[in-house]
Amino acid sequence: MADTLPRLSVVIPLYKEEDNVERLIDELHSALGPYPGEFEFVLVDDGSTDRTRQLLLEARATRGDHIMVISHRRNLGQTQAMQTGLQAARGDVIAFMDGDLQNDPADISAMVEKLETDHLDLLCGWRKNRQDTLNRTLPSRLANWLIGCVSGVALHDYGCSLKVGRRDVLEGLDLRGEMHRFIPLWVANLTHPSRIAEIPVNHRARTAGTSKYGISRTPRVILDLLAAWFFLRFRERPGHFFGVAGLITGGLGGLMLTYLLILKLVGLDIGNRPLLITGVLLALVGLQLVTTGLIAEMLTRLRSRSQPPLTKQTDATGWSQGSNDRSA
Repeated sequence: MADTLPRLSVVIPLYKEEDNVERLIDELHSALGPYPGEFEFVLVDDGSTDRTRQLLLEARATRGDHIMVISHRRNLGQTQAMQTGLQAARGDVIAFMDGDLQNDPADISAMVEKLETDHLDLLCGWRKNRQDTLNRTLPSRLANWLIGCVSGVALHDYGCSLKVGRRDVLEGLDLRGEMHRFIPLWVANLTHPSRIAEIPVNHRARTAGTSKYGISRTPRVILDLLAAWFFLRFRERPGHFFGVAGLITGGLGGLMLTYLLILKLVGLDIGNRPLLITGVLLALVGLQLVTTGLIAEMLTRLRSRSQPPLTKQTDATGWSQGSNDRSA
């Protein structure tokens, strides 16, 4: 691969998309014609058991080494595949999109131009006329509503994979679980929300392959949303979260025990009252929460002092880390 770093990196996770690979590569080259020699494609095969990886390697051999192929040994999920591609990408601007061709590569150029013209850090696609079945649109609408309520970032479509952002901001992300939906939320913690915007993009019906999404993912999205909310608000001060909860719980327990103590002093029997057990339990839980908060604060300070700078390794043939292997 040339020593000159590309201007644009397009990161695409793929899982069992053998019927879409050739058309995807063709459309990407047609869409990014205005940027000859200035782009790279980071194609992440997420442990596919069909011919997806083989076709990607063939495309690299015939099209050129601006195509980087990364393979997971097993299926780790879309979010981890996007994180893998993000760490391998070298461009100043990074675009994410799905490999199922429902996102239109022709939108990338306009999104890059708007990102740079409007001095944005992240530009998200909005599937205004979404071409999907109800079992995909219903959980997506529910997730969009929940994320909007929790995050305060006003977007119509958090789940659209077509996103364009600046490398110096995106490289601060650490995506896990179903966190690819929350990229705007995480970026809002790294930059001002006014530097995040969205633009309507073309969305096409799937013509080949099968969808890997459905309403069964909703519980996982909700759990990841709770985790994202906690880390964004209390990552640097977890003691506030546990401390407040502990003070409230312990305070209620203390009030109950104080009331029972007064009754005992006036000669009433309190040994068989359920309120005694409840008060003791709440007091112990409160003490435990406060202690957990103090431990979390100490761990946070230790992490901040000892965390090494982020590094990455890339070369001309691919990149590997953990459960990934090098593909060329």
